[in-house]
Formats: sequence, C-alpha cells, structure tokens
Amino acid sequence: MILTGPEIKAAVADGRLRIAPFAPEQTNPNSYNVRLGPTLLTYAAKVIDAHHPNPTRSVRIGKDGYVLQPGELYLGHTIEEVGSDLFVPLLFGRSSVGRLGLFVEITAPIGDIGFHGQWTLMLSPIRPLRVYAGMKIGQVMFFISTGDVDLYRGKYQGAAGPQPSRYWRDAAPIQAIAS
Repeated sequence: MILTGPEIKAAVADGRLRIAPFAPEQTNPNSYNVRLGPTLLTYAAKVIDAHHPNPTRSVRIGKDGYVLQPGELYLGHTIEEVGSDLFVPLLFGRSSVGRLGLFVEITAPIGDIGFHGQWTLMLSPIRPLRVYAGMKIGQVMFFISTGDVDLYRGKYQGAAGPQPSRYWRDAAPIQAIAS
C-alpha cells in the first residue's frame, strides 16, 4: 500500500516519517515533491573505476541556474532530508522535469527503511538544460512494508549533499572471481 497525501502529512506530524524541511504545499495526492539542492558533483576522470574511489568536481548552482550538458552524469541532491523507520521510500523524477528531457534517478529509485538524509540524485539531460537550486525535481512515494524490519546502516546514512559512489567499498576482490 502507498501513503496518500493526507497520510504523508499525518506521518510527518506524528514522527513516523521525517521530511525536513517540510512544506505541506509540496504534498501531492500520493507523493511529496523534493527540491534540487545547490550543489552538483561530476566525476573528474574520463573513466570511472568501480573498484576505486573516483575524484569529483563540485559545482555550485548560482541564482541564474546551471546548464547541464548531454553525455555528462551529474550528482545532485535534495534539499530535504527524507527518511523513515517504517515506510519504504521511492524517488522518481517529476513528469514535468522528464518532459524537459532530464532523467532523474532512473537506476536507483528505492530507498531503504531506516535511511535518513538528503538523497543523491543522478541527473542525465538529453539536451542542454538549465536547472535551478530549489526547483521541484522529484517526488517521493512511501510504501508500507510487511514483515520484520532490518534498518539501513549503510555507507550513505546521514548523507548531506551529493554523494559519489562508494561501490568500491563493496567490490569483491578481482582475483577471487577470476579463479
């Protein structure tokens, strides 16, 4: 089951769900709009290596916005910290943003129960697109879980700002697979 807009508001009010800052007018019939934060990261190397930390460049989105370029992966973040120890959050790009040719969070929309922090957004434009800090970029839906809950204790807990991949922390040694 998915939470309705009124239930999202009630869950924030009674603490079952954390959205900070919370603005009731960003609540939809069955989701909550999240806004783009002011910082973007891009990977600095031509080749991204899954088994090693990768250097990044940070860009601040100014008052005149920032033009995203096709063929580049941008890591953005939500202004809002979103999390719950009861509900499963899923984040998707808003349809209005998709109609501008911007893919938002298409490969990893599911959040874990127990994660609390700002969400890192994977942004990929089809053509040059000017974005602005504070624009409504995505929407989060919340699903009720069943069964025992094992709260998230992973490497992105408490995220503030965009987070580059930490896949390398999970990578299996290459020689173990090659044998």
